Amino acid sequence: MVAPSEVVLLLDVDNTLFDNDQFAADLSAQLELRFGVRQRDRYWTLYAQRRARLGFADYLGALEDFRAECATERALLEMSAFLLDYPFAQRLYPHALETIAYLHTVGQPAVLSDGDVIFQPRKIQRSGIWEAVAGRVLICVHKQFALEFMQCVFPATHYVMVDDKPQLLAAMKKVLGGRLSSVFVRQGHYALEAVEAHFDPPPDITIECIGDLVNHRGMHELNTGYAPE
Repeated sequence: MVAPSEVVLLLDVDNTLFDNDQFAADLSAQLELRFGVRQRDRYWTLYAQRRARLGFADYLGALEDFRAECATERALLEMSAFLLDYPFAQRLYPHALETIAYLHTVGQPAVLSDGDVIFQPRKIQRSGIWEAVAGRVLICVHKQFALEFMQCVFPATHYVMVDDKPQLLAAMKKVLGGRLSSVFVRQGHYALEAVEAHFDPPPDITIECIGDLVNHRGMHELNTGYAPE
């Protein structure tokens, strides 16, 4: 049985540690270059349909769906290589890995991410995040519905969830209550869309970028068992 940690710091990946909006823009540019505007838009329609059906981003699966409608085999193979060989490490937010290193002084950092079982792990590995958290990675379909399993994998007295979606933080807080401190990172389009919205409960800590966690007062107080108000 895994011994419980005092504090486990759960880190989202997309638009928290990794600039997924910029990745999507790069993917759009490649699709337009190889297939044109109309087919680029068709890919994103298929992507949206697959995401609505599965509940998570599936870029490779959307490319398979796109393949069924597109006969340009060479360009499709080039798109596959673009996705799998993407320079993920170059799209980390500034100070993302340094922040993870700092979090080791507060507790045990781990990744809790939504995603598929091929592309999302590759992103986490190739970006350097996997190594930074010493392989403590859990990828779920909907992380807010996997909290019981998460607690078995990462047992702890207290949890901190760092994410760019305040609605997800609120949902997790309702389940874990005072055992969870929520940190909202205002990065990416989901965070910007949520700026004027009200969430119950609101995030315990709000920061502008992931690097702001370093030396944040609330994080220091977690080391003494204090949960931010």
